[in-house]
Amino acid sequence: MFKVLAAVLALSLIGLPASAEPTTPITYNAGTTATRYTGLAFDTCTAPTLAQMTAWKASPYKAIGIYFGGVNRTCAQPQLTPAWVTSVTAMGWRLVPIYLGLQAPCGTRKYKMSTASSNRDAVRDADDAVAKAKALGLLPGSALYNDMENYDRTNTVCRSAVLHYLSAWTKELHLQRYVSGVYANQGSGAPDLAAAYNSSSYARPDALWIARWDGNSSLTGWPPVPDTFWAVGQRGKQYVGDHTETYGGVTLNIDNDRFDAPVASVAYRYTVRTTIHSYSGPSTAYPVRSTISAGAAIRLVCQTFGPKIGTTTVWDKLIDGTYVTDYYVRTPNKPGYSPPLPGCSFPFQTTINGLTRRHGPGTAYATYPSTLPIGSLAWVTCQSPGSKVGTTAVWDRLSDGSWVTDYYVATASNTTYTAPIRRC
Repeated sequence: MFKVLAAVLALSLIGLPASAEPTTPITYNAGTTATRYTGLAFDTCTAPTLAQMTAWKASPYKAIGIYFGGVNRTCAQPQLTPAWVTSVTAMGWRLVPIYLGLQAPCGTRKYKMSTASSNRDAVRDADDAVAKAKALGLLPGSALYNDMENYDRTNTVCRSAVLHYLSAWTKELHLQRYVSGVYANQGSGAPDLAAAYNSSSYARPDALWIARWDGNSSLTGWPPVPDTFWAVGQRGKQYVGDHTETYGGVTLNIDNDRFDAPVASVAYRYTVRTTIHSYSGPSTAYPVRSTISAGAAIRLVCQTFGPKIGTTTVWDKLIDGTYVTDYYVRTPNKPGYSPPLPGCSFPFQTTINGLTRRHGPGTAYATYPSTLPIGSLAWVTCQSPGSKVGTTAVWDRLSDGSWVTDYYVATASNTTYTAPIRRC
């Protein structure tokens, strides 16, 4: 691991990008976004009814883990339908999709991966997870979490199979345009993934959700996962196990979680107040793509900024990848953004340690005190021209308003813009 770290640092000093692994490429569909959730969550074996979810709006939780597939999933899911997803997300709930697929050869679950073909097992599981996610209305750009339960990490053959499986899971999800998450135990999967964090042999997952039932919800100070690993909107912690809680007169058996991590993305339905045009970008300067009649229903995935129309600078991205001004859409907040719609952004891993964040798109702009560790998620909202670094003059504006050169971000190109990221 230390040799790999040294190699990556050496590459950064001579201005070359890091190798494909542990950072693997990911592309996104035009009519999608990634969604970052920060706050408390709960997970429960069977998805609650709509009435129960309505009652639990009185709880401190704003996200729920859903077991949406996997051969080792044991609980029935009579509620988990596309209609349930639409209704629950319209209430404002975020969803954390959990896939309980094949487990470690030295684990305790019934269905296990092969020590000889764990890569192929992972590809099949990832493809199945994507199919089931799409069937529920979870869009590309969603994070899907592979639930890897506890196993005997002293078994080297078993440990190797798990790491190869989770690497192949990540690569296949990226090919399918989904974000890769892993749920892992503090005593097995988490330390093994941390030990392989900078290994060129394994693709690094985008987010890590650990199980450590110590009652402490902190997203830092995880032994043995350094705070510089999965450091920027990439962490979840399950900090209390099975117990019951009651809100709105409804009692559920749950686990407690805290997240600052990517979760599911969905489309939200609204109607337009008058006949409007949709454009290829968030401005009337872009080409007109369609005309939408007054009163028509539209499906929105996220909101972004653009030229002011009426009283607002907010623009809405539709599921077909076009944009409309929010001024003529019946979203609840004017002139601002309207939760639960997320801000439009796409996360990509960074490829060097100490990536400088600046106040504008170029090396002449002032720097921020903190930098981005290698493997951080750069939550890119838009791209702009700036001073040339390496082989590119493209700069990425992040969701916190800072800027980084695109040269050290694992977007699709080291020379030009990456679709479908909008221009700033």
